[in-house]
Amino acid sequence: MDHAPSGTQSRPMASRRAPGPLSGRIAVPGDKSISHRALMFGALAVGETRIAGLLTGEDVLRTAAAMRALGAEVIQDPDGLWRVAGRGVGGLTEPTDILDMGNSGTAARLLCGILASHPIFSVMTGDDSLRRRPMRRVIDPLTATGARFASRDGGLLPLAIEGAPDAHSLDYRVPVPSAQVKSAVLLAGLNARGTTRVEEPEATRDHTENMLRHFGATVEVEIVGNSRIIHLHGQPELRAADVTVPGDPSSAAFPLVAALLVPGSSVTVPSVGLNPLRTGLFLTLEEMGAAVAIANRRLEGGEPVGDLIVSGTALRAVDVPPERAPTMIDEYPILAVAAAGATGTTRMRGLKELRVKESDRLSATAALLSVNGVKVEIEGDDLIVHGTGGAIPGGGRVETHMDHRVAMSALVLGCIATNPVSVDDVSFIDTSFPGFVSLMAALGAALGAAIADA
Repeated sequence: MDHAPSGTQSRPMASRRAPGPLSGRIAVPGDKSISHRALMFGALAVGETRIAGLLTGEDVLRTAAAMRALGAEVIQDPDGLWRVAGRGVGGLTEPTDILDMGNSGTAARLLCGILASHPIFSVMTGDDSLRRRPMRRVIDPLTATGARFASRDGGLLPLAIEGAPDAHSLDYRVPVPSAQVKSAVLLAGLNARGTTRVEEPEATRDHTENMLRHFGATVEVEIVGNSRIIHLHGQPELRAADVTVPGDPSSAAFPLVAALLVPGSSVTVPSVGLNPLRTGLFLTLEEMGAAVAIANRRLEGGEPVGDLIVSGTALRAVDVPPERAPTMIDEYPILAVAAAGATGTTRMRGLKELRVKESDRLSATAALLSVNGVKVEIEGDDLIVHGTGGAIPGGGRVETHMDHRVAMSALVLGCIATNPVSVDDVSFIDTSFPGFVSLMAALGAALGAAIADA
């Protein structure tokens, strides 16, 4: 049985059919991927990095605490600006206590890369969910730096890391598309002599490469066939560089899909990151006929940004190719909700990676729809959703398995279901989207007490 994060009471909730169109202009939290990296690179740079728009969800706060424990000074000003006084590459110090990464697989795996090439000893753990998620995928390549790892069977946390005293550079081909594995290897290469080379068979989000350049590292990328090959020159002196974190496209997805599904809605989300390796959901929604407009396109801190404007639209089914998965891996649960409200049968292909997220997200997403009267199947690594044309029965209770994206997707589903949709626990949504429930209510969604309490 799953429970709320340690120290947090479970909080059930119900989502009822929206009483009218959703409307408004809302800001979503800062991009989680960029927020993690901004704190880490700030800690590895010389000087003070100022970060605006940092996501203050629990996952990112765990990263901030870890960088403090490793010797960096990390402060949030009263106006919300964050300041990080870094130690320089190779300058992190041994923590005096266990590093608790909470629910964040991104923070844990990227931090493994940093720790592998620092000659210090550390121990890392996480919550119930994170302790079930595989770390072998980063332990195996990082061992080649000279670091030593000790873990539970299967490469599970808690994990003890003895960093290499003189780290070797790596030459590694990522076996499956994974921005986390790629980034862990590159981060290990920062404090290694020579050039680290990483080949990825399909392009994944490139925030690490962009931020390495932003902080002054030399990074070269070549395209060979379908592969990207990244070269990082080791032991650079990273220089403090201010970062403005754009709105997280993965967070924007939830209110935007809700607006698409509720007839007559119109919602604007300003300053959303539009990195082409993160926008697979928006492309897919456009293929489904969604009315999505982008205004005020611009660059901020090396990342493309724009304002998203979405109107209620009758969606149609599509076939989503497997090669698109790396650009929208976190958005499949909410895409499945969109597909449930569409006309026709949508097939999402190649979702193996969803089985090792905060939950078995593939099974959890299928169960979310099935318990609410939507016909759904899993064939191999494909998810098949039979759209209802908007006539979703609802009335089910969704088991979230401590997965914040499953919880938010279920609440969006309730906005168009005939009967209320219950969610077993929403307490951990704040790990990635603090204020989600109040934001949805401000748009006109009807979220409130669980059915049993109503």
